[in-house]
Amino acid sequence: MDPTISRSVHVAAEPRAVWALVTDLPSMGRFSPENAGGRWVGGATGPALGARFRGTNHNGAKRWWTRVTVIACEPGHWFAFDVRSPFGMRVSRWAYQITPAEGGCVLTEHWYRVGNRFVQRFLGPRVTGQADRPGFNAGSIEHTLAAVKALAETGADGVSRAAAWPARNPGA
Repeated sequence: MDPTISRSVHVAAEPRAVWALVTDLPSMGRFSPENAGGRWVGGATGPALGARFRGTNHNGAKRWWTRVTVIACEPGHWFAFDVRSPFGMRVSRWAYQITPAEGGCVLTEHWYRVGNRFVQRFLGPRVTGQADRPGFNAGSIEHTLAAVKALAETGADGVSRAAAWPARNPGA
């Protein structure tokens, strides 16, 4: 299946460090303009194939939750999950691809629109307040990638990670 939308960014950080950020679903709200995080459920404590997660989201006054199942989990390389409505209807698939590159890695976020017409045209816009889901998600992905890049390159301690690769990191 081809993604509906994909965006990429170069990150001056180790691939495993970037992978740790994008697979920390409970903390994803710090990067996303719509996702507010959530919690692992069913005994899951972190990213693993088959792990389940309850995501929480917001758009202005609108609030909703989703059921998430991890469908691919290759540490440092690939992480993907399917999203369903609370009623079990397929809504979307999200994936993060991390490719080693000079001076760090390239992080690509993919969004796959997999919901049926009822979800796409009625339920989704009514629940989320977004009539143009692809248009919104394109901007949301760019926002998320920029936020992940900023944290990965600066780190929680405020020290620039890009400085570790000055000769190999164009644009640093």
